[in-house]
Amino acid sequence: MRAYIAVTAAYWAFMLTDGALRMMVLLHFHQLGFSALTLAWLFLLYEFAGVATNLCAGWLAARFGLTSTLYMGLGLQVVALVALSQVGAGWSIGLSVAFVMVVQGLSGVAKDLAKMSSKSAVKLLAPDTEGSLFRWVAWLTGSKNAVKGVGFFLGAAGLGVLGFAPTLWLMAAALAAILVAVLMFMPQGLPRGVKGVKFASVFAQDPRINRLSLARMFLFAARDVWFVVGIPVYFHQVLSDGSEDGARRAFFWVGSFMALWIIAYGGVQAVAPRLLRRAVDQPTRAAGHWVAGLSLIPLGLAALALWSAGPALWLTVSLVVGLLIFGFVFAVNSSLHSWLILAFTSRERVTRDVGFYYMANAGGRLLGTALSGISYTLGGLPLCLLTAALLALGSWLAVRCIPDGVQEA
Repeated sequence: MRAYIAVTAAYWAFMLTDGALRMMVLLHFHQLGFSALTLAWLFLLYEFAGVATNLCAGWLAARFGLTSTLYMGLGLQVVALVALSQVGAGWSIGLSVAFVMVVQGLSGVAKDLAKMSSKSAVKLLAPDTEGSLFRWVAWLTGSKNAVKGVGFFLGAAGLGVLGFAPTLWLMAAALAAILVAVLMFMPQGLPRGVKGVKFASVFAQDPRINRLSLARMFLFAARDVWFVVGIPVYFHQVLSDGSEDGARRAFFWVGSFMALWIIAYGGVQAVAPRLLRRAVDQPTRAAGHWVAGLSLIPLGLAALALWSAGPALWLTVSLVVGLLIFGFVFAVNSSLHSWLILAFTSRERVTRDVGFYYMANAGGRLLGTALSGISYTLGGLPLCLLTAALLALGSWLAVRCIPDGVQEA
């Protein structure tokens, strides 16, 4: 339990800075005049780094131990925060984009090292009693997303009150202090690694894990296709009156919505085991039903956006309500997936299978990020939301290929 609490606390601290950094980069560079497509480019290397990192992270953890990859993730995030604070207002757009992409890539490596370490630790530390694994992973996943949502708000607030560089320095100092505390007080309980683990073993050998990973990829692409660029940029344009003060006020409103969405999403994930008591015997069938319903929500919102001649109050309210419902259904799906990957894998292969699974997760974010900028540029909000519906449909098709029922390894 002490090791689980220490890992959770470290993961919370990391995700607080991760959420704040994402919101700050998006809003700061949007204010500087970057287009939707350029904003998407800022996050592409971040997501690509996640794909590569997760492929290697499972092997690194198996070889050198889970605490090593956790500490590495926290340390790299501190470096990324300090580096990003060096971006100058007088830099050219090309130089700014290139530098921010590289630093975001470093942050992406950091995040997925921390995520793989934390999620794998649940499999190793959870008690063997019935339902404990689902409850523990749901609590870790849900709480970290709620914390990340708070980070969205704090990032937007820090940008509006302190400015870009001072907020980054403050976050770097706080995370460095937490890293030192974790290094000093991390209790025993996590494996130290085994020599001789081959890199080729990172690829999943269970067909259920391969299919679940494909479903995960499409699921997160369906979220990020509107979440990364489309909705934040649209809301900022609607809420800002064109003045500098108006832009700052819009930061708070956009950051507040994104924070509320993530916090609510995390809250639903944390209580998912209570919502899904009847689905435990047939989890993949339940996941199929929930993701089928998920695809209908952005489809309906896309129709409303097409019907509207332009930005309107009723459309903005409809988007807020619809996307909150999307978040509820998405959270249930995500929680089911997070439990299934740990149930399908064994204690011996947990870091490698979880790394492979989160490689697919990062691939979905990469796909969604790219399509977010492209779809919003080509067809505005309606195309962005329609693309989300099609990607959710892809997740449903992948889930249908997984045999129902689960026997935890």
